[in-house]
Amino acid sequence: MPDDQHPDLEWKGGVPVASRYGDPYYSLEDGLAEARHVFLAGNGLPDRFVPGFHVAELGFGTGLNAIAAWAMWRESGMPGPLRFTSFELCPMAPADMSRALSAFPEVFGLAAPLLAALGSGAQEFVADGLHLKIVLGDARETLARWDDAADAWFLDGFAPARNPELWTPRLLRQVALHTRPGATASTYSAARSVRAGLADAGFVVERAPGFGRKRHMTIARS
Repeated sequence: MPDDQHPDLEWKGGVPVASRYGDPYYSLEDGLAEARHVFLAGNGLPDRFVPGFHVAELGFGTGLNAIAAWAMWRESGMPGPLRFTSFELCPMAPADMSRALSAFPEVFGLAAPLLAALGSGAQEFVADGLHLKIVLGDARETLARWDDAADAWFLDGFAPARNPELWTPRLLRQVALHTRPGATASTYSAARSVRAGLADAGFVVERAPGFGRKRHMTIARS
């Protein structure tokens, strides 16, 4: 993908910050620990894993959430691949992804083949224990055309105040329409508008303890 289609970044203590939104891609404290707390534990994983389990995500970013989920899936011993679909408007350059992920040696080894595939222009990646698809474009358009549904949603767009397009009631209704019965969703955000949008879309919503300095996050069940 041409460089002008990758996001402009600043780096703060090794953490990529999207210049357009003035928001880091993950916690300045510990991105991997945040992914595990907010998205994995927030969706009841690994306890809810079953063969064929499907995670969907708004905002692929550095790929850290996908890699953390993949690592957990492998550790669980679940047969077959974890299915993971991520919707991304402006994908990060693989070199920048590598720089960001190198801060997490515990899972960085898994990233190498994925980064190589993305560097070759691939939007689909199949490896031991993972079947990943990245859907490029505006999720407000691409999600409506998606012909699948998720068992768990990682809602990881930039902060609602900075990136409201990824938290609109209409988009959250599409999330609900592409969610299997009994599925879950989680996000680091505890914004009232996000909770209300999820509730209006049909989820049962609650606040939960957030990661690090964030007092609260949001979890939801279909």
